[in-house]
Amino acid sequence: MKYYIDTFYKSLNKYGEELCGDKVEIIKSEDRVIIVLADGLGSGVKANILSTMTSKIAATMLREGATIEETVETIVATLPVCKIRKIAYSTFTIIEIDKNGICYVVEYDNPPFYLFRDGRYLIVDKKETIMNGKKILESKFALRDSDKIVIVSDGVVHAGVGGLLNLGFRWENIKEFMERQVKNEDMSKMLTGKLIEKCSELYQNKPGDDTTVVTLSIKKPKVVTLFTGPPKNPKNDSLVATKLMCSKGKKIVCGGTAGKILERFLGSEITVLMDTMTRDIPPMGYIRNIDLVTEGVITLSKTVDKINKYNMASTNNEAMEILDENNGASKLASMLIQECTNLNLIIGKAINPAHQNPDLPIDLSIKLKIVDKLVEELKAMDKEVKIEYIDD
Repeated sequence: MKYYIDTFYKSLNKYGEELCGDKVEIIKSEDRVIIVLADGLGSGVKANILSTMTSKIAATMLREGATIEETVETIVATLPVCKIRKIAYSTFTIIEIDKNGICYVVEYDNPPFYLFRDGRYLIVDKKETIMNGKKILESKFALRDSDKIVIVSDGVVHAGVGGLLNLGFRWENIKEFMERQVKNEDMSKMLTGKLIEKCSELYQNKPGDDTTVVTLSIKKPKVVTLFTGPPKNPKNDSLVATKLMCSKGKKIVCGGTAGKILERFLGSEITVLMDTMTRDIPPMGYIRNIDLVTEGVITLSKTVDKINKYNMASTNNEAMEILDENNGASKLASMLIQECTNLNLIIGKAINPAHQNPDLPIDLSIKLKIVDKLVEELKAMDKEVKIEYIDD
């Protein structure tokens, strides 16, 4: 695709409810990204079933090749209308972004979506269409690098109603709040977290409605290449070094032996940065034309732990504290999270006896198992990861 679509969503359940009445489905393929936010009527089990049914219908049909129009018509025809309140049993927003960055949005009774460009809200023309007697809003526009799209359920708009804010957060106030955020933040997780944390504050930690925020951050792909582990055959050292130095984007070397290979190839010695050493993490290094140099197994293991904690962090402050420390693991985690959409791993298969568990087959070194865990954590963040084993 022309762009990498960084997506993240988070929900707050209505206070006292175990299930959320909002449901988000995200489908990513090589040529498009589809996001569905469904909001079931009411709260609890009934709302959860309704929103799940809506999002699953949309996700399944679109994945199987149905057009947006066919999908919307099926959902609208399937969902009944509450006889008493005269409103749909589930509202929804569907966003489809194709490989060229063309965005198509369909809205049915959800709060209007937000598009931010260059730090400001951008008005989008919308066309009203009647399907099965129900009003659908459609919009289509070309995305640009660094655009942000935010979609919310009505629990966001109602945050604080009857409490800290008589009329709730309101759509215009949310727009102004997010305009301030997008000027200083590029990551969807952080932007979603800031709005969700604001809603929780306005609800005084007792949400009066299911509350969901979905953020899309449009980015040009950012490639990082990481080399760790020397090849089994030393004759391939120069091959590995050439692959790394000819790669696009940022370059990382993890491991003492891998660092030695680069020293020979570049004709320059690595400078050890002793002020970055901690009790349990070895120091970083520096060599020209390489963006980050670290120790191998220990640093990679600590990096995996930090990325996992980042993914599990419940608040933005908690997440950022994990990345702000001045050590190799935090710097590596920060680069992979904040400056990387596509990671290329170059892994030599030479075995370091000091890192072997005698109970495991020799080809399952600790380093390779750590790399597998790293890949798992990054793929959970929708990073695209490619692995090339040398001497495989």
